[in-house]
Amino acid sequence: MSTPTEPGAASTEDPAPAMKAVVMAGGEGTRLRPMTANQPKPLLPVVNKPIMEHVLRLLRRHGFSETVVTVQFLATLIRNYFGDGEELGMELNYVAEEVPLGTAGSVKNAEEYLRGEPFMVISGDALTDIDLTDMVRFHRESGAKVTIALKRVPNPLEFGIIIVDDQGRIQRFLEKPTWGQVFSDTVNTGIYIMEPEVLERVAENEVVDWSGDVFPELLAEGEPLYGYVADGYWEDVGTHESYLSAQADVLSGKVDVEIDGFEVSPGVWVGEGAEVDRSAVLKGPLYVGDYAKIEAGAELREYTVVGSNAVVRAEAFAHRTVLHDNVFIGRGANLRGTVVGKNTDIMSAVRVEEGAVVGEDCVIESEAYVHNDVKVYPFKTIEAGAVVGSNVVWESRGQRSLFGPRGVSGLINVEITPELAVRLANAYATTLKKGAIVTTSRDVSRGARTLKRAIISALTAAAIEVRDLEVVALPVARFITGKAEVAGGITVRTSPGDPESVDIVFLDGDGADLSPGAQRKLDRVFSRAEYRRAFPGEIGELSFPSRNVETYAHDLLRSVDTSGVADAELKVVVDCAGGTSSLILPSLLGRLGVDVLTVNNRLDEDSPTDTDAKKTRDLERLGELVAGSNADFGVRFDPVAELLSIVDENGSLIDNDRALLAVLDLVAAERGRGTVVLPVTTTRVAETVAASHGLGVRWTPTATHELTRTVREGGEDIVFAGDGRGGFVVPEFRPTSDGIAAFVRLLGLVARSRRSVGQIDRRIPQAHLLRRSVPTPWAIKGSVMRSVVEAAGDRELDTTDGVRVVESDGSWALVLPDTAEAVTHLWAEGPDSDTASRLLDEWAAVVERAEG
Repeated sequence: MSTPTEPGAASTEDPAPAMKAVVMAGGEGTRLRPMTANQPKPLLPVVNKPIMEHVLRLLRRHGFSETVVTVQFLATLIRNYFGDGEELGMELNYVAEEVPLGTAGSVKNAEEYLRGEPFMVISGDALTDIDLTDMVRFHRESGAKVTIALKRVPNPLEFGIIIVDDQGRIQRFLEKPTWGQVFSDTVNTGIYIMEPEVLERVAENEVVDWSGDVFPELLAEGEPLYGYVADGYWEDVGTHESYLSAQADVLSGKVDVEIDGFEVSPGVWVGEGAEVDRSAVLKGPLYVGDYAKIEAGAELREYTVVGSNAVVRAEAFAHRTVLHDNVFIGRGANLRGTVVGKNTDIMSAVRVEEGAVVGEDCVIESEAYVHNDVKVYPFKTIEAGAVVGSNVVWESRGQRSLFGPRGVSGLINVEITPELAVRLANAYATTLKKGAIVTTSRDVSRGARTLKRAIISALTAAAIEVRDLEVVALPVARFITGKAEVAGGITVRTSPGDPESVDIVFLDGDGADLSPGAQRKLDRVFSRAEYRRAFPGEIGELSFPSRNVETYAHDLLRSVDTSGVADAELKVVVDCAGGTSSLILPSLLGRLGVDVLTVNNRLDEDSPTDTDAKKTRDLERLGELVAGSNADFGVRFDPVAELLSIVDENGSLIDNDRALLAVLDLVAAERGRGTVVLPVTTTRVAETVAASHGLGVRWTPTATHELTRTVREGGEDIVFAGDGRGGFVVPEFRPTSDGIAAFVRLLGLVARSRRSVGQIDRRIPQAHLLRRSVPTPWAIKGSVMRSVVEAAGDRELDTTDGVRVVESDGSWALVLPDTAEAVTHLWAEGPDSDTASRLLDEWAAVVERAEG
């Protein structure tokens, strides 16, 4: 056999004769899973356009305006995406196969659109720029009944081999040969031009293939079948490797397809509305999609494609990686030769290696490691720190609980979206009776405002009456929610320490965080999507109650003893931290008779939460102001006024542990009887302080709702509670943490004691309490705790929360698995720092050994 003569190349500007096209888009693309687990292969994006869109644009460019699309697998998704073809300037008709009919049977199924004229058949899932106009010319000039577009490839094993003579007439077919059968490198691309009578050879509603059935039959009968050896680009995107190669070929200009966007530098394409920080490193060729965001310090290397609305955080790295739409790449993540499906979150410091594919709607948590060639199927979660060496197909850790320690928390518009907020509000409303009253509130941030609006809409649509408190301190929201006629509340706040995250906090009828039982009920409704809908006449009302701050301040001053404050002539510096405490302090401080210097007394939308740097800077400034003004002490509220930091008269910060002991000493000295409520993680020095004044201690688990529940159930016997993290409970006012109430109570206690805060702190014994956290995979947390119990031997155990092991000399260590993260927390306390450190090392080693 001789080498065929190459056909002449006609200009793509030549008008093609009227001819219809058939785009075959029914394949499942099983070799491309998990990318095709939830979407058909023709919709897989190549440089942010589905493969089939590139095919349709090629057809339109060559004059094929009327096209029939054959669909089968997930056909609705293809119809919905392309519609009638108007946006592409084409007329699209769809023909669906109820069962697969083969390549010829599929076209036969569309025969009603193809009668009486030649037509072209082309695959909807192969990337090509073959000159279709010249192929039509070749077909007509050769007098062919069938013309097959051929392409020379280096590895023909996956394709049908075809031999042609000098004139291009086909001599022989062989489908998917072995190397021993290879007799040519010229393969069938699956692009055909046919005369209409060829369809008469295909039986209806039967599985028939062109290459396996129809073409060999025509060849045996001597019908004119010709091969058009194409010069253009053609790639059957059938494997993960070829999928990545196709992206690289488009970016390198090896294939003539349209790239939407602006070439801001050679080989670097940026879509409309994309934000690329000037300090980000972009080494083309690469593509950044519409409205994507690339942060400072991120590095995108060659052949990387970033989908629309994707986010690549600071210090992240991606090379030869394809990110589909709405993907989030966390700070410091590292991806090489990877495909990430749409709506997937890759969190901070994750590493994903060559050949790995992560399906859509997955979450890869912080510091996880995904090995080479691992496939993670859609809707899976890889836990923090996990090392994944095999495919994740059926396994799904799932979400352990909707609720974390601060309600429902996550990155705004990544993990916590308006859509999620609506579903959460729907679920919460479903747990309440129709017509129930619910409060809503927020901090000063724009993100919280946006989410609260979505929540209000969902609540009213579910027959809930909403009282919107707008921007308000969290203690005030809890107070108003605790009114008798209110069933509960939802407040939205920026997460402490993370301005890019948000917490949605659900409150019960007392204004406290939901109990675990109520959380589980809401979680069940949410996970099952069993939401209640209201009839039109049942839609809830939205109202804006007034005088909330005045009511709160009045009840607070009526409940808390402030006697002696005016006589003591105290001078105090108060830092509102740019938060919601600034809304209430003016109406409160004027009634107390205290000389107050207030700083940051405004709503600071740009800093809606405390970062470590901001808090440290503010506390240093507060100390300077206290010392410089000879104030008695200073306090700083957190931005939602729930937590309190204290600075003594010398301007020195009293850390949270010491502040708890100082306030406890003041309360105990004044009350002389009763019970204080403290979490098990508190230093046992607190027990000594309480006992010296005749008070007992009731130890609780560390969860906030447990502290609240114990205070509420303890009644008048409870005189004080604190969480050791800056949260103080004033039981005579409310059973929940309240920084403003704690400040008012502190004023009265200091005024009546006639002692300075520094004097109180100095007379309390020093505690030697150390903390540490050890990463622990979720799957082995149970075995870790079993190992701790076994290692304790005959030592005293306290299982109030986690396992606390008490030594004979009173030293103790607490091992407590985190409820929301893949870590185990440890505390150790001893008579001196060396003993505490030794205990901490001992039990950290137990945990690490249990992890293997």
